[in-house]
Amino acid sequence: MIRPFLAKMRGTGRPPAGPGLRHAAAAGLGGGVALAVVALLSVWAEAPLLIAPFGASCVLLFAVPDSPLAQPRNVIGGHGVAALVGVLFLLAFGAAWWVAPLAAGAAIAAMVALRVVHPPAGANPLVVIAGGHGFGFVASPVLTGAAVLVAVALVVNNLPRDRRYPAYW
Repeated sequence: MIRPFLAKMRGTGRPPAGPGLRHAAAAGLGGGVALAVVALLSVWAEAPLLIAPFGASCVLLFAVPDSPLAQPRNVIGGHGVAALVGVLFLLAFGAAWWVAPLAAGAAIAAMVALRVVHPPAGANPLVVIAGGHGFGFVASPVLTGAAVLVAVALVVNNLPRDRRYPAYW
């Protein structure tokens, strides 16, 4: 009984071949540029716009831009929905140990239901609750920063002639 269950965990084959050094370098450069733009805007606006989940968003935006998880509606919508859920849970229940995991689970459910799944955004409720952030945090840095990342991705991902981003809005 346990052996067939454990056998499922072995996987079915080998990992796919990598996309190559050129793609890896372009993805790293794109992500670095996008985060630098957000950081520079933070300095210029004298407001923090850079949050840790954005680093993971850049992995999707620049390494796998064709993924449904990297489309603009998912990046911006996912971050916004998840941060909003975090704020609502914080206001409703405070910052008890169980609130952040419950909020993260609710944010995942909301992203799925609204068709804006963006895995890095799953961290937003944790950031919101740990930092004690309110509704203003949803607008800035979350939505503002996510929009800037998507804007940079629109430029960088469309520079190569053989690439088209986004797949859809």
